[in-house]
Amino acid sequence: MSLYAPPQDLPTEVFSRMPERFWRDGDSDWVRANKPGQRTRCFLEGPAFDRAGNLYVTDIPYGRIFCISPAGEWSLVIEYDGWPNGLKIHADGRIFVADYKRGILLLDPARQAIEPLLTHRRSEGFKGVNDLFFDQAGRLYFTDQGQTGMHDPSGRVFRYDLDLQRLDCLIDNGPSPNGLVLDLHEQALLVAMTRGNAVWRLPLQQDGGTSKVGIFTAMAGGVSGADGMALDDEGNLYVCDAGNGCVWVFDPHAVPLYRIRACSPGRTVTNLAFGGHGNRTLFITESATGHILQAHLPHAGKKLFSHA
Repeated sequence: MSLYAPPQDLPTEVFSRMPERFWRDGDSDWVRANKPGQRTRCFLEGPAFDRAGNLYVTDIPYGRIFCISPAGEWSLVIEYDGWPNGLKIHADGRIFVADYKRGILLLDPARQAIEPLLTHRRSEGFKGVNDLFFDQAGRLYFTDQGQTGMHDPSGRVFRYDLDLQRLDCLIDNGPSPNGLVLDLHEQALLVAMTRGNAVWRLPLQQDGGTSKVGIFTAMAGGVSGADGMALDDEGNLYVCDAGNGCVWVFDPHAVPLYRIRACSPGRTVTNLAFGGHGNRTLFITESATGHILQAHLPHAGKKLFSHA
C-alpha cells in the first residue's frame, strides 16, 4: 500500500512547436551515437527565459539555439559545431550553455557568437557537461554526465565561482547526473540521476563542500529517468521524466503532489522553465516531437536571482 495519496494529474497544452522549416533530415553524429537507426528532426533541451519574455531552447543534434517569442514565433539564434544541452541566463544577462562536446560556453545573441568559458579541469576535458544552474550569489553549478550510468557511477557535479575563477568538484560518483537545482533556502543541491532513476540531495557545507549525500526521492522507473528540474516559490520540486511523458512534482519532503502529463504524442519530456504572467506557467520541452508545452500552476516559479 502506498504511503501517499496518488498525485493529482494536471493537464498541458501546446504553446508552440518547431516550424517545419527548421526540421532536419534526421541524421548527425549525435543521432548516430544516441538514437541509432532513428531519424531525428530535432531534440530540444535547455529552456530559459530572458527578461523580455523570450524563451531560448537548444537543439542538441544539430548544434542550434533558438529564441521563441512570447507569441510562439521561432527564430534561429546560432548554428555551430557543438551539442548544446542545458542553457541558463545569469543575473547580468549573459547566456551560458552546457555543451556536451565543448564544455561551458557563452552565447552572445547580438553578435551571433558562441565562445568557450570553461573547457577543462586540471588540463583534463570534461566527460560531457549536461545542465547548469546559478545560485543567488551568481555561482555556477553544472553536471558532467558523459556516458556514466549504473555501470559506471563516475558522473560529476561542479561548482564554479565566476569571480574567483575557482572550480570545485562536489561529487564524482553520480550514475548519470543531469538536471540540478538548489532547494528553496540554498542549503542543499538537488541533482537528477537519470540512469539511477532518482534525485539525489547534496547538503552544502560552510566550507564549500558537501557531505551526507542521500536520495531525495526515487523515481518510478522506465526506459530513462529524471532529467531537467525546477523549483517553485513554495519549495516544491518539478522533475521531468524523460521516458514517461510527464513531469512529477514533489513537496519539500518528497511527497508526490502532481503528475503533469504531456499532451503531445512523444514521451521524451526533457526540461522545463517557469515563465508567463506572474511566473505561474510551466513551459516544458518535449524533445521527440519538437513541442513546447505549457501547464498553468497554482504556485509561481522560484525567482532564479534576486540581486539583479
